[in-house]
Amino acid sequence: MTSPFDLYKSPQAPHSPPNLCWNMYGPGLENIGRDRQPEPCPIPVPGAEQLLVRVDAVSLCLSDIKLVQQGGRHPKLYNRDLAVEPTRLGHEVSLTVLQVGEKLRSSYKPGQRFALQPDIYHNGQSRAYGYTIPGGLIRYHLIGAEVLAGDGGNYLLPAGGEMGYAEVALTEPWACVVAAYTQRRRLSPKTGGTMWLLGHPGDTVDYQFSSGANAPSLVVATDVPARLLQSVQNNLASNGRRLLIRNDLTPLEYRRLMDEIPEGFDDIISLNMASAQAVTAATALLNRRGTFNLVSNTPLDGDPGIDLGRIHYDYIAFVGTPGPDIAAAYGELRNRCELRHGGTAVFVGAGGPMGQMHIQRAIEMSNGPSTILATDIDPVRLQVLMDRFFHLATQHGVRLVLSNSNEEPLGDFVDRETAHHGADDCVVCVPSAGVMAAASRVLNPDGMLVLFAGVPIGTFAPLNLSKVYLHNTQFTGTSGSTLADQSSILHSTQAGDLSPARSVAALGGMEAAHDGIRALMEGRFPGKVVIFPQLSGLPLVGLPELKNVAPQVAACLSPDGTWTRQAEANLIGAYWKP
Repeated sequence: MTSPFDLYKSPQAPHSPPNLCWNMYGPGLENIGRDRQPEPCPIPVPGAEQLLVRVDAVSLCLSDIKLVQQGGRHPKLYNRDLAVEPTRLGHEVSLTVLQVGEKLRSSYKPGQRFALQPDIYHNGQSRAYGYTIPGGLIRYHLIGAEVLAGDGGNYLLPAGGEMGYAEVALTEPWACVVAAYTQRRRLSPKTGGTMWLLGHPGDTVDYQFSSGANAPSLVVATDVPARLLQSVQNNLASNGRRLLIRNDLTPLEYRRLMDEIPEGFDDIISLNMASAQAVTAATALLNRRGTFNLVSNTPLDGDPGIDLGRIHYDYIAFVGTPGPDIAAAYGELRNRCELRHGGTAVFVGAGGPMGQMHIQRAIEMSNGPSTILATDIDPVRLQVLMDRFFHLATQHGVRLVLSNSNEEPLGDFVDRETAHHGADDCVVCVPSAGVMAAASRVLNPDGMLVLFAGVPIGTFAPLNLSKVYLHNTQFTGTSGSTLADQSSILHSTQAGDLSPARSVAALGGMEAAHDGIRALMEGRFPGKVVIFPQLSGLPLVGLPELKNVAPQVAACLSPDGTWTRQAEANLIGAYWKP
């Protein structure tokens, strides 16, 4: 089989075809490019510690829409004036090295191929590629120290020579899917942190804290039983750490603690609390990556209102135990993050690009669920799910059932298919607080809710936190991915265990990028849109219509109509114009 890389001439000749770019000068589609066309731009010369790279593929992402909508107000752009200092979309890329700066020649050579992890930090600041660092909607650009020597090391990841360009670009969104099942929550008290022990008057439970009592540097105690308070006080005194006692606070007064502890709390431990209002109020004082430990054997008097955006973006964790040992709530064994082996997994909003990746991963897992229930509101996307994954599920012995949530409420669907037992896992790919709250109600007592779609911080919904400590329910969420996540996807793809290209739904050449972004915003395609910056004259086209545009390419799709490396090789042969 011909490798797509073989179809390009020597990487020593970057001047053919000429450079084009889609700069972004402000919010809105009208500010991408000039008159909906890419702009010519010079091919830069690398400095001593820079690489000149060729962008071979860009996978468009729903996160790009947020940047289009917000422009310089996007948090990763720090109120940048894009009219003066434009950026470029495109953080899911496949790159080839063309020229190497003098000081890097012992480490790099022309022709090397890389994926890129866009969540870059340099000198302690986020310098995300496709945001702060202009992204991949350009044919050639420079890679420098921010990427090659960032706080996390080198953000380039070597890609195998046999991988297709689309496959390499898609490793980043796939890494985000994998990250959703990788523990990001802190599951023990923070060493040197701030802790709040929140009790209530009259509590007679004999609590123990078998480990972790020495971890914080400061403990605030509110109405804590005397025996536990004495134990904590002794531990802190022996380590030169502080204890503050602030009793008789009502939930409306919790905020007053911020006057004394403006840094907030890394850990909050609620002891035998009955008030959902108190838990809601206390949660507001929890720091990023904070842990809220609920210790009780009786349910709350309602469902607290929880900031769903903070579960997703801030990785706050809710752990719990019936007690009396406070430490029993912590640790990996009690707090899982992976889909339950042999269980029932529900995917809400499964017809979109990322939802499809979750479905594919769940089917192909060696120890994955035995039943997958998937919902969407779009009948076309549901049919795509059926066409793409029913046969794959059958091959893996997985039962796949689909439902249109416009026609059947989620709860009714899950009740019917689980005989009212409920779901072991529910993964929400829809950025809606109402949908997320509804999804939490279909879990069985030991279930896990994964908030994959991001809603803004400050988006509240009621969650049954009583289940956390009484039945070990998990509420998790992740944003983005890490180098390790993306490296694992590259390894799985090269080993033949994963086919990222199955996610491709539409493609286009350099001139089609603007149409691709618009299509993404409109939800026109049931999967990923991939732009090939090196190709000219290729309009935006969905895979089912490819036979009308490039029949020689369509003939190389897989039997079920998905993208292949050979189709990509033929595409390059047809549309690359050196």
